[in-house]
Amino acid sequence: MRRKSALSNGTAGVRDVPPDGQPTASAAAAVTRRSAVAEEQAFLDLAAARRDTLADHLQVELSSPALDAVEGARQRLLRQQYDELRQAREGLVFGRLDGLDGTVRHVGRIGLRTDAEGSEPLLVDWRAPAARPFYTATAVDPQGQARRRHIRTTGSTVVGVDDEPLDGTTTAELVGEGALLAALDQRRTGRMSTAISTLQREQDDIIRAEATGPLIVQGGPGTGKTVVALHRVAYLLFTHRTMADQAVLVLGPSPRFLQYIAQVLPALGETAVVSATCDTLLADVHVSRDESRPLAEIKGRAVWQSALEGYVASLLPRPRELKLRWEGEFYVLPAETVAQALTSAVQGRPYHRARAAFAEQVHHLLADVVAEQREALMDEMEEGFEDILARVDHSMGHDQFPARTATGSDADGLLSEEEIEQLRSRIAENPTIARFITAWWPTLDAATLLTDFLADRALLARFAPQLTPEEIVAVAAEPAGWASSDIPLLDALADLLGDVDAPPPPGEFVADRARRQRSWVYGHVVIDEAQELSEMQWQMVLRRCPSRSITAVGDIDQAEAAHRHTSWAQAVQAVFGDRWTAAELTICYRTPREVMDLTGPVLTKAGSHNTPPRAVRSSGIAPWELAITPAELAAAAVEAVRQLQRRWHGGTVGVIAPASRIAELRTALGDTPVLTAGQSKGLEWDATLLIDPEGIAAEPRGWNGLYVALTRCTQELGQLTLTEQPPAT
Repeated sequence: MRRKSALSNGTAGVRDVPPDGQPTASAAAAVTRRSAVAEEQAFLDLAAARRDTLADHLQVELSSPALDAVEGARQRLLRQQYDELRQAREGLVFGRLDGLDGTVRHVGRIGLRTDAEGSEPLLVDWRAPAARPFYTATAVDPQGQARRRHIRTTGSTVVGVDDEPLDGTTTAELVGEGALLAALDQRRTGRMSTAISTLQREQDDIIRAEATGPLIVQGGPGTGKTVVALHRVAYLLFTHRTMADQAVLVLGPSPRFLQYIAQVLPALGETAVVSATCDTLLADVHVSRDESRPLAEIKGRAVWQSALEGYVASLLPRPRELKLRWEGEFYVLPAETVAQALTSAVQGRPYHRARAAFAEQVHHLLADVVAEQREALMDEMEEGFEDILARVDHSMGHDQFPARTATGSDADGLLSEEEIEQLRSRIAENPTIARFITAWWPTLDAATLLTDFLADRALLARFAPQLTPEEIVAVAAEPAGWASSDIPLLDALADLLGDVDAPPPPGEFVADRARRQRSWVYGHVVIDEAQELSEMQWQMVLRRCPSRSITAVGDIDQAEAAHRHTSWAQAVQAVFGDRWTAAELTICYRTPREVMDLTGPVLTKAGSHNTPPRAVRSSGIAPWELAITPAELAAAAVEAVRQLQRRWHGGTVGVIAPASRIAELRTALGDTPVLTAGQSKGLEWDATLLIDPEGIAAEPRGWNGLYVALTRCTQELGQLTLTEQPPAT
């Protein structure tokens, strides 16, 4: 016998009855499930109607033009709300919590309220505190909940429900295990979908963690690192509304990856987001050439930050006497005065902003010198004039001429404060003075300056003494054009120089303005595949978020970049020191157990000290391997891909191979994605065909690359190994 749930519409189980014409237990359970689906369909219809009503109301309000700036700001907020409602069509409702006190809360992509003032929300936003038990309640810690229900929908139709009693009658180790495994078994489409209905507790803990400093999340393949990172963006923007005023920067490893995740944040209702790679952070600069791994490693070191700081400091003008012409007369600012003005102007300011501060001081100093010289001249004239008057008075009598009265500079030669301020304004607006200061303190171009610096061995030896003579020769010998490792150096130099009176860029939305402005300061930065960042790329991140409100997710064991970091402590030491928080994702949801069992020996050979994540699902398909000769490669790959595509019709198939095999395979396979291990980072397919695993392992950091390649599939892994001898028949 099984007890019936105390909930009126429960699906935890039904009581068995004798076969006397009454429904069997399984039939009764099916009836109960249909009833639950119908109940949730009715609620979904209600929520969808409310969403449409609110969207229609907002559309009417948005139809009227804004009359002033205040109304314009209000309309931008309404437009954001309207877009959020319009986008929340798929998965509007996906969960329900039944409290021990009888309360029922539905959880969805957005929050919805009824017209009744003070009423409970019709639908709770997944980011709201009230929704958290949906992700964290367990039978051991029910958090006031009696049951959790996962509601599966397709468009506007409820297609199923999965119930979890939270009273100790279930032993499932995953939240919403049925819904989660169903989602994981779905075909891959080449675009990432949201996972708000199936987030697990360790993922939710990271998503809702405080944004008070750098949070570094270690997670192996398939642990949901990217899902966590993107949902954390949505949560932070929802919880900290002021963060939307500054926008959030999402850094990914490649344009292909950014395309893969492109729909996730808009689907979650977030638009105050800028997505980029480290190579595309400078809007007007493009990588135009490749470079060797040794050079990429050299130019990724933190030493370049101090080297460039020293170089720019050496370009500041040296104090000397300045002779300025004003209204036909020359005036001198002594070297000591100029030195004091220089010291005051620099004080941590970028080169060009320091010049602007110095120019302002020169305007004041010159005005003071002009006023002082005028006063001295008037004093001399007054003394001579008084001598003449004295002689005239003596000869003509003192009573013939009455006393003169005057005010301001006419009275005693002294300029009033108002007159001195007017003089300063005239000096500041004078183009001749401006040209003089610019000639003495010239405008510098970051791109030209960096090109010259990197090509000059003497400068490199002077400002980067940590480099060996051989490394200096290698850097100076690089051809023209920008390589990937040059971008962080150019960014650092542009920051040290500062903008030259650049006006804020136009743009209606904050993300548009942030994207166009190099010096924009973001409210938060999220980095995916963070293990690939060099020390200089980390400096790029810090410049854009000096508050250090940063979330970085990655797997240090999947590092493929040229740097030699094998731990997170090594990777972030140069930027954060010890001031960062570590978190870990331990459960692999994507990669099936059959494939994860292959990764242990590979990680050992890669020198890893981490425990691989624990796979929670099995695809039931054992990885297979086929030995072929190099001459057979193209034909064998075409046939293997054809079979995989047939088996996983409606899903995706990807091919991973050593860099030396890519061109041949792309020609043979046409539209099928053929990538190196590094290019496949962050991606997933239903089936993966791995070409020449030994060749991948032989590449730089190859065991780490092979670890990546092995773990891209959600269902099936096939391997084509190369041998010089035809396989025995």
